[in-house]
Amino acid sequence: MMIEKQSTFAPRPQSFADLMEMYEVNYIHLRLLCGDIRTLPDESISTLPSGNHVSVRIRILERSHHTTLLVMTYLFDEHDKRPDLKIQVYHDSRQADVISRNCYFTQKNIRAWEKNTDSILICRWRLNRFLFKWTNYLLRQGHYFN
Repeated sequence: MMIEKQSTFAPRPQSFADLMEMYEVNYIHLRLLCGDIRTLPDESISTLPSGNHVSVRIRILERSHHTTLLVMTYLFDEHDKRPDLKIQVYHDSRQADVISRNCYFTQKNIRAWEKNTDSILICRWRLNRFLFKWTNYLLRQGHYFN
């Protein structure tokens, strides 16, 4: 079954509830890219027919009834340049959360809009905002995993 592709809008990082909304949007994007994530093979590669784009791989690390842990990456020739994202998918709550990276804050002052926001919230937001933008880009290009 093919899921109709539609545009989604990213929420703004103002609260924990907004972060939960981002997790939901990321889940929707992954479902649009993969269909039923629970039935994906252990490794799936999406290559566009034009050959002008870098292939993308999803590798399943763990599966359980309620969650799937996967890694999504571009298949660049240089292994150390790959943007590996480890993503925990929660099937029951229909959310997806990037869990592979730590946020590294510089000694610089954070921007004004971040001053009243918990730094962990901002960290989680940045990681998941990256996933939102990447999956949106992949959908626009026509990638699909099966």
